[in-house]
Amino acid sequence: MTTYVYGIARRSHGKLPEQMGGIGNPPRPVRTVEQGELVALVSDAPEELKPKRRDLLAHQNVLAEAGAAGPVLPMRFGGVSTDDEAVRAVLAEHEQRYLERLEALDGKVEYNVKATHDEEAVLHQVLADNAELRALSDANRKAGGGSYEDKLRLGERIAAAVQQREATDAALVEQALRGAAEEQCPGPQSTGWLANLSFLVPRDHADAFIATVDGLRAQAPHLVVQVHGPLPPYSFTG
Repeated sequence: MTTYVYGIARRSHGKLPEQMGGIGNPPRPVRTVEQGELVALVSDAPEELKPKRRDLLAHQNVLAEAGAAGPVLPMRFGGVSTDDEAVRAVLAEHEQRYLERLEALDGKVEYNVKATHDEEAVLHQVLADNAELRALSDANRKAGGGSYEDKLRLGERIAAAVQQREATDAALVEQALRGAAEEQCPGPQSTGWLANLSFLVPRDHADAFIATVDGLRAQAPHLVVQVHGPLPPYSFTG
């Protein structure tokens, strides 16, 4: 049977959630595979592995339980190896690198921050910042909406201004938050956001990071900012 891998920890980790229910229906018991100074949290993998809510939550719960007692290199959902021996071989091959990364991640969590525009608010912002666009908009309104060509021209100009504003605001989000984190990197791939960033934050500085996000929201009310975390540091395992 194939082996499902949740994460990697030091062999000296204080408390690993062995026998905890993992993925699968019924849940497969979590166990450990040891090699050198490392240990992998694993379970038997179900024959059909799909990202169902139950299994996604089980994966997160195992990592949360393990991470509460010490650093863990989390695997993203779906990490399957051929068997326990293949897991041991990977641990042996990369032991020093994994130990170094565990040291770097000790006591730290990940926050993912996504930002997009409030469409109505950014439209007001763009018009407030651009006298020429305001004049065109006012002229169209006074002309009962303006001709088709007038509407098209105004729409194109506004779309270009909003697009430029997206780039400006993406930089604003990064600049506002990077000082409150130890590391940052692009967030998991997704569409529809002007900014999607992950930040590595010391666990005992989490409140300060959230306060910085709140400050960004106050500074830029035309942005819709979503924060997910604290999370296992998926984006910083190297």
